[in-house]
Amino acid sequence: MRAGQEMHAQTIKMSTPGVLAVVTVFSMIPGGLLSDIRDTQGLESQQLAQGSTVLHHRQKRGWIWKQLFVQEEDPTSRIIGQVKSDSDRGEFTIKYILSGEGAGDVFKIDENSGEIRTLKKLDREEKAFYVLQAQAINTRTNEPEEPQSEFIIKVQDINDNAPQFLNEPYVSSIFEMSPVGTTVTQVTATDADDPMFGNNAKLIYSILQGEPYFSVQPKTGIIVTSWADMNREAREEYLVVVQVKDMLGLSGGYSSSTTVTVSLTDVNDNGPTFQQHLYTFNLPENAASGTTVGRIMADDGDIGTNAEMTYHLEDDLKENSTFIIETDPVTQEGVVLLAKPLDYESKRRYVMAAEVANSHPDTRFLTLDEFSDRTTLKIVVEDVDEPPVFLSALYEWKIPENAAVGTVVGTVSARDTDTVNNPIRYSIDKKTDFTNAFKIDPNNGTIAIAKALDRETTDWHNMSVEAKETTQNHLSSSVVVFITVLDVNDNVPRLARDYQPYICEGTQAGELIQLLSAVDPDKAVEEHHFYYSMVPDQRINPNFTIRDNQDNTAGIVARRSTFTRKDQTQYLLPVVVTDSGTPALSSTTTLTISVCSCFPAGHCPTGGVEALALSGVSMQTLIGILVCLVTLTALSVLMLMVRRHRRKQQEGTDMEVKELELPETFSQKVLYYGEMGAGLDFCQPAVPLRPHPRRRERKLRKEEVRASIRMSLRESHLIGPEDEVFRQFILDRLAEADQDPYVPPFDCLRIYAYEGSGSSSGSLSSLDSSLEFEPGKPVCNSKPYVIRLTPWYGGVEEDTIF
Repeated sequence: MRAGQEMHAQTIKMSTPGVLAVVTVFSMIPGGLLSDIRDTQGLESQQLAQGSTVLHHRQKRGWIWKQLFVQEEDPTSRIIGQVKSDSDRGEFTIKYILSGEGAGDVFKIDENSGEIRTLKKLDREEKAFYVLQAQAINTRTNEPEEPQSEFIIKVQDINDNAPQFLNEPYVSSIFEMSPVGTTVTQVTATDADDPMFGNNAKLIYSILQGEPYFSVQPKTGIIVTSWADMNREAREEYLVVVQVKDMLGLSGGYSSSTTVTVSLTDVNDNGPTFQQHLYTFNLPENAASGTTVGRIMADDGDIGTNAEMTYHLEDDLKENSTFIIETDPVTQEGVVLLAKPLDYESKRRYVMAAEVANSHPDTRFLTLDEFSDRTTLKIVVEDVDEPPVFLSALYEWKIPENAAVGTVVGTVSARDTDTVNNPIRYSIDKKTDFTNAFKIDPNNGTIAIAKALDRETTDWHNMSVEAKETTQNHLSSSVVVFITVLDVNDNVPRLARDYQPYICEGTQAGELIQLLSAVDPDKAVEEHHFYYSMVPDQRINPNFTIRDNQDNTAGIVARRSTFTRKDQTQYLLPVVVTDSGTPALSSTTTLTISVCSCFPAGHCPTGGVEALALSGVSMQTLIGILVCLVTLTALSVLMLMVRRHRRKQQEGTDMEVKELELPETFSQKVLYYGEMGAGLDFCQPAVPLRPHPRRRERKLRKEEVRASIRMSLRESHLIGPEDEVFRQFILDRLAEADQDPYVPPFDCLRIYAYEGSGSSSGSLSSLDSSLEFEPGKPVCNSKPYVIRLTPWYGGVEEDTIF
């Protein structure tokens, strides 16, 4: 039967356990009688035990039938049994009616005889039994002859289902090198047939594929190893095929199979092994520390943490301090690194031993020695042209500031480490020696003083010295040189500030007038100490004395008490300050002590200075100074007013200037005309005529304009009225006036006069001559004459109006 029918039959079986129990009881009563007495009016019924006859106390009647069974998968319609009332005499007076599960569809009852027949084949796995009800009806009275009775028809099982594996697919893993009998997994199969009937559902397991490495227990389906020391590195995965049969494996039964995938898990049963006995690497000598020299690799058949390994160099070799080896955690390679600088000239080849070992050895499989391996490393250093190397990383020198020019401060030294040993030249980097205070010998590196030093200006020098090869690649290197300038007592001490002491009238003898302090630019070894005194060769000062406080300060003290401004307003006091250097230096400062009329609190409002300036000046002198100041102020105001008035007049005159457009060839002065009532004023200045100069492209200065005017005036004296130029000019002006009625002046007579040596007015130029008038002759027009030179020389108006 199909798996679906089998599952349905199981569902029926599990849902009706009580009915199965009843069927079981019926099957254990061969040929028994089942009587069921039911009173239609509610009478109680009684039932006897197994093998007994059921007695009906009601009219001594009851049901009689045998146990009913039907074999599954039987397509033939056949009679499986009969139900009958004990009151049936064969007279066809009783009619049998069948109801319940499968009535009319699966089972059919003969109304007259009570025989029950199957109508189609059944499937036990779909339904294992049927519960039906039988009823006997009296055909005469149409009343129940017997109470309704319930009975069960059981479907007998046949082997029609193959066993099926559960929980497929099966995947399992075990450690490699596991001992024989190690449990791998358990497979489980089920059979839909009846396990209580015969051997239809009794299963047996066996191995179809996977021997001799694995075996299976026949009844439980547990798979175990049957081969010792299975190696993952040789084979990592196995496919085991397990078969299951029903009917205890007898012929005629059903079977099925499943595949179990078994993987071997790694254990640390292999040690690392180098594939090469010698690894050779090349490295240039100028390689920086930390440079990767190369990689070495040891093979390990294991995986994961079992394949983790550690590399190291042997401890008894000097070369180990030059190189180190580290383990790459990703690739498990040994990375050889440079730890110290190389020198081809010192050592050209390194040979060392490298060792590798497992990080997690497992002594169940190998000894400790088998978890490690060794190889040899050979590193060849390649020659590189290197720059010169200074013998010292830096140079520090000290020199006193009074050292003479040319004094040697020190010597820097460098050498070419290459085998050719190229010559070297030295130089000072000018960018680092701004003062140019030192010079260097380019051949031997000797540094000397180039100019005088001053510690107070620069107390230390920081410069860079370069050493460069003179041949091949001209490689160079540099070194830092520190030069400290030592102090020498070459500065005299001085007073700390410009003191202006004063003494109040009425000061008593012994009073402090001024407290003094001093400074020295020199650097003291421990601490500056200054000594104060008066000039030694001078006689004793009757007015003041100096008291040294022994703390680098001193006080000026009055020696008497009769100081007044009437007697004397100032006193001069020389003060000598000496330092504690070797040799000791000193300076003399003369202080001016002023006598002051102090306030009651002893404070002088002007410090004695103004009192000195005004002493001896009379009141008449002060009044005279004040009058001079007032007079100067009044004169300044008057000059400003006059200048402003002239500027206004000049602006009014400029507004009346009218410019006439001159022809290209000639120039002329500006003419004025005016209307005075009905008459005309024809009094006009003479116009000098000359050829128009060539127009210049550039702007002329005022000096050039003035020179040009002078030259024009000189040439005008050479042109007479009969000259062709003069005549042609008059004709051109006349033609212009006749042809253009809009050109001013309209009713004006324009007079052109020759200005020459016989002119009564002389030259009109203020640059060459002055304008003189004969006495007695009236001046026609008092307005100033203005000449505009812009059309002549191409300049701007501001530059050409005079």
